[in-house]
Order: sequence, then structure tokens, then C-alpha cells
Amino acid sequence: MEQTHSTAIADTVWTNVNLITGELADQGLVTAKNQSVVVKDGRIMAIFDQSSGAALPQAERIIDGEGGWLSPGLIDCHTHLVFAGNRADEFEQRLEGVPYETIAKQGGGILSTVIATRSASEEALLKLALPRLDALIAEGVTTVEIKSGYGLTLNDELKILRVAKQLANHRPINISTTLLAAHAVPPEFKGKADQYIDLVCNEIIPQAAEQQLADAVDVFCEGIGFSPAQSEKVMQAAKACGLGVKAHVEQLSNLSGAALTAKYQGWSADHLEYLDEAGVKALAESNTAAVLLPGAFYFLREQQLPPIDLLRKYQVPMALATDFNPGTSPLASIRLMMNMGCTLFRMTPSEVIAAVTANGAKALKMEESRGIIKEGMAADMVLWDIQHLAELAYQFGPQVIKQRMVNGQITGSGAHV
Repeated sequence: MEQTHSTAIADTVWTNVNLITGELADQGLVTAKNQSVVVKDGRIMAIFDQSSGAALPQAERIIDGEGGWLSPGLIDCHTHLVFAGNRADEFEQRLEGVPYETIAKQGGGILSTVIATRSASEEALLKLALPRLDALIAEGVTTVEIKSGYGLTLNDELKILRVAKQLANHRPINISTTLLAAHAVPPEFKGKADQYIDLVCNEIIPQAAEQQLADAVDVFCEGIGFSPAQSEKVMQAAKACGLGVKAHVEQLSNLSGAALTAKYQGWSADHLEYLDEAGVKALAESNTAAVLLPGAFYFLREQQLPPIDLLRKYQVPMALATDFNPGTSPLASIRLMMNMGCTLFRMTPSEVIAAVTANGAKALKMEESRGIIKEGMAADMVLWDIQHLAELAYQFGPQVIKQRMVNGQITGSGAHV
């Protein structure tokens, strides 16, 4: 499958591959059969149609893809990967009929994870996060966004972000970090949500920006989270510090949080089950990605589907992510999310593949460097042992990865990716 040459002007050439570019067109996902892809210095140098007869450059490594499908590396653009403890007891409570909102108001939910995470060291959090990350890597993920939100103090939020960044030193992965200090009102601020928002805006966001620990800022705009007015203060503070804006919105009710996110040129609005047409239109006008999270929808046994047809109508980029977290989506499987995107949300296989490649990159403002296979893009790619691209959404579990590449480096093959 692989050859090496001592005199080379390229690092790697993949030959005999079928490309899944990651881009959507009117007829579905853009693909190209019988291609060669040339990689140099961590980027895609050239793409050749092998039927053209064009001579390929000498490369240090030549990989025969044997007719496999080569896609962009998958992008999980919404996770809460760094935390301590678990909430299996709450899972049991919900199965016995206790609503999620009731559990949260009784001190469970996010706050129970906050207590465990505050008491954990950075070393302990890193050790806990690595197996979760490994599960994503094994399914072809090459870029993952990781949020804070389980510290809710200046020191603990920065601790989580530091751990998230450290993960890239231990695994071949691209990490995007998001400050989610406005995730819940911490117990010491009970009844004082406005004062806590002032702390987030005046201290936590500026410190995260100054220490370059966050790329973006997120906020939970919801009845059990923060009001639109409080959320807007967070967005204003993020913009003032030069950070991107993201938001959990319209998950349990419609507070017009998506339109508010669009007002601040948000990178993404996430969840969106209760999104209305006005909100969809606002997202389209601001080019804000819609991040759909079927894992939480499934795990909470929700009934309100996100407005997929409206998102299509207004051509809003739809991304999918695991939302991996201990309470509402303890599911570290991007392939499962692709399957759920089809089976629960009625998306097409082409749409869900674009959702975890090109549109996942848009949700992280990485569309200029990742998410698509084309010349000049970062060489994050996965070679799949499949016969039809729909297999990526059709099943999950079986290992179908031949090789995985991150920033031009082969990170492993088969079960060792």
C-alpha cells in the first residue's frame, strides 16, 4: 500500500482514491473518483485526476488508496470534553419521570458536575479527558471544539481551558477552545445571576482572552440558563475582547437567542429545536452556522425537531456535533451523530457528511483552512474502507478507517488511528 522515495519534492501522495470533498452542491455532496492527492508541509499541494495522465511529483511516501474513499478529517464542533464525575444517577431519575429542568433546579444537572470538576486537578482532568478524545479520534475526528463551563469561577474556568489545550500535546488532534463560563449560575451566586454575569464579562472573558486560552465565548441562553439580556452582555464582552461568539439557544424554548447570536455575527447557534423562521432568516443573513445536536435530543427524549426544512430553504450551513457531556449527551461517537442526523432529523447522508466536515469548519471559523479537500487546505484527511459514501451515516461501530492524517502527518491506520 505504501512506497517511499529518497528524492522527493512532496511529502505524501495518495493515489487511487475517490474523493469526498466535503462540499455540498445542488445534486448532493461533491465527489470525484480516481484521484491523486499531493501533500507537502502539512497542506494539500495538488489534486490530480488520474485519467488525465499527468505525471505525479516524487514524494517521500506514496500511498495506494486501493479505491477507498478519502474525506476531510471529521470535525466535532461542539463538545464539553473536560470534566470530572458522571451523572448516571440523573439518567436513572429521568427514566423514572423526573424532568431535566426539575433535576437542575434541585442542584443536579450542570452544578453537580461543577462540584466534581472544581475539586479535580489539571492532571486528573487530563487523564479523564483522554479516553473520551480517543473515542472521537478512532472514528476519524481530526478537529474538536472543547468548551469550559464546569468551573464557573475565574480559576476553574481557566483550568479547564488549559487542560483542553494540553490535549493537543498528547494526541494528534486540532483543538478549538470555547469559554462557556455563562453555562449556569454557580451556587455561591444563587439568586444573583446579574452579578455573576458581571464577573463573567468583566473578569473571566478578559482573562481568557489575555492568556489566549479561548477562541470563542459561548452562553446558555435559556429559561434555566441566562436571559437574552444577560446573554447579550456576554456576547458584547466577547466581541470587545476579540473573541468569537457562540450560543446554546432554542433548545427547550424559543427566546429568540439565535437571532441575538446572529446580531453579533456569531460563529454558530447550537441546539435549535425551537428555532422559528425569523431566527432561521437571521442566521442566514449573518452566515451563522446552525449546529444540530441529535445526541442531546435523543438522550433527553425530546419531541420538538429542529426546523430542518427551513434551514434548507434559507441555505443555513448545518453542522452536527456530539455535544459530548456528562448529563445530556454522554456519547463520544461522531458516527452515531451522523446516523442520528439521518434517522432522527431526516437529513440526507450527503448533508450529514458535509455537517461534520465543511460545515463543522464553518461553525469554528476554520473554513479557510479545514473541512474541505482542495489545494491549499490543511492536510487533515481520512481514508475509509467503504464502497459508498452513505456507509459513513448508515452504520456506526465497525472500524472502517484505513488511515488518518492530521496536518500532513499519518497518525495511524486501522484500529490505531
